[in-house]
Amino acid sequence: MSTGSILITNALIVDGSGNAPFEGNVAIEDGKITGVGDVTIDADRIIDAKGQVVSPGFIDIHTHYDPQICWDKLATPSIEHGCTSVIMGNCSLSVAPVKGKKESDKLVSMFRVIEDIGNATFDEGVPWSWESFPEYLDFVRDGLGINVGAMVGHSTLRYYVMGDDSQERVSTDEELDRMCELLKEAMNAGAIGLSTSYVDVDENFKPVPSRLADYREKVALAKAMAETGRGVMQTVPNFIVPGEQIKCIEELAEISKEAGIMCTLAPIIYSPISDLWRESLDKLEEVNADGATVYGQSMPRPFDLNMRLSENSMLLMGMPSWGKHHKMPIDERIASYGDPENQDEMIVAMDQFPIAANMWVGEVYTEENKDCEGRLVSEIAAERGVSIGRVVLDLANADGLKTEFQVKGAIHGDEDYVAKILDHPLCHVGASDAGAHIAQFAGAGDTCHILSKYVRERGDMTLERAVYRMTHEVAEAWGIKGRGLLKEGMAADIVIFDPKTIDRGEEEFVNDFPGNANRYVRHPTGVDTVMINGAVVHDANGYSGAMVGQII
Repeated sequence: MSTGSILITNALIVDGSGNAPFEGNVAIEDGKITGVGDVTIDADRIIDAKGQVVSPGFIDIHTHYDPQICWDKLATPSIEHGCTSVIMGNCSLSVAPVKGKKESDKLVSMFRVIEDIGNATFDEGVPWSWESFPEYLDFVRDGLGINVGAMVGHSTLRYYVMGDDSQERVSTDEELDRMCELLKEAMNAGAIGLSTSYVDVDENFKPVPSRLADYREKVALAKAMAETGRGVMQTVPNFIVPGEQIKCIEELAEISKEAGIMCTLAPIIYSPISDLWRESLDKLEEVNADGATVYGQSMPRPFDLNMRLSENSMLLMGMPSWGKHHKMPIDERIASYGDPENQDEMIVAMDQFPIAANMWVGEVYTEENKDCEGRLVSEIAAERGVSIGRVVLDLANADGLKTEFQVKGAIHGDEDYVAKILDHPLCHVGASDAGAHIAQFAGAGDTCHILSKYVRERGDMTLERAVYRMTHEVAEAWGIKGRGLLKEGMAADIVIFDPKTIDRGEEEFVNDFPGNANRYVRHPTGVDTVMINGAVVHDANGYSGAMVGQII
């Protein structure tokens, strides 16, 4: 598809290589960069970028847009934040391969628990018109607006081959051979890798299928990928049990060396009560020095969460006395949370919850709760002479369970430590989770946050290093060819932004998902123009309607 020609002039060019910025022009013809620097062409369109930075489009290596891409081929709002490519299918879950309603129902139930995407959204937005992974890629490719790297979910693959036994035992040789065949088929059709999980549970709190795989199975699948000439293995480690994350890194290192592939784990995050982040970075240095290729991933934002009793909540998953009510339909849930006979047990659990003392009241919906907005729940409790759990229930019940409770800065909140993690050469900028946990936080926006917080405000990174970390570095590590650099012959995935004003924007709670579902989104400031494969996809006028994304 021809996208014509564009000349970007008067730009401060940060080309993705990590080299110092320089002034010049960027010439684009038919989706490719044809010149950078002192160049000019007789272009169909000229974009004056005076006072702005022109860089490669950002690559978000950890998203869960697999369901959303079915009805939103732009993966909104990631493009607005300068992302031109997203990797989806992480944490062992993809929506293919799948056959029949039983399997699709099982995948939906796992997505609901692990990624916070509900049944009604799947029912209305995901057509399940495919069985194989190549068929799913064909569906995604048709009319795609953003570049997509699709991972095969290990749990999905295992359930497809083994059924319910996938959560009970290791695979037989015959089953493993079948999984390897299907994985190679997916890779040859355009998949970018395999994702697995060492920690997640399903709707019945049983380990997801990938956790029943033995080392033999993981190595065989890694080798099957390698046979196709490409492939990355991604995982989320067991970060809950001390020492298990380190064992995960060691196992990934052995897989990497045996199969000759890159492995990556997410997230590596700072916690004030643990040195696991530092131990993990030390272990990454050790295994890579020994010949493995293993990277961590970390997000630049604090791991802040919003909790509404009307929505899914990972915070409440760990409190059965709350969680059992949380599984109910909303009308029953309102009645159950409001029943005094249920409340004593819940109040005790909330009062013992370690982060409850740092919980703030965000958005409220009734006049009687208005004076609590923006205050610590613990302060309100002290003022009223009641417990924290009592305040949470009283406010939520008054608001029909819609009250927003915010947990801020408890994890990954110390910017000095986060900066050390983000700057580590073996830890990629990733783990955004964009497209998942939609009613708890907005994952899209990390790209703008690193540029505003750690480049402009704090000066922990130079502009060129931050751009390199989100473009060429991850493109090279993930085997994404022809992207991540402003260089002649590369795909014209480009973002134009104002380094003085770029920021991720405030969280907004909106109702724009299929199935009448709500989600948090951010709309950035300072991002002027985003181009994908040579076409302007988003600028000051909004989305252009260009749908030129590719499977990468």
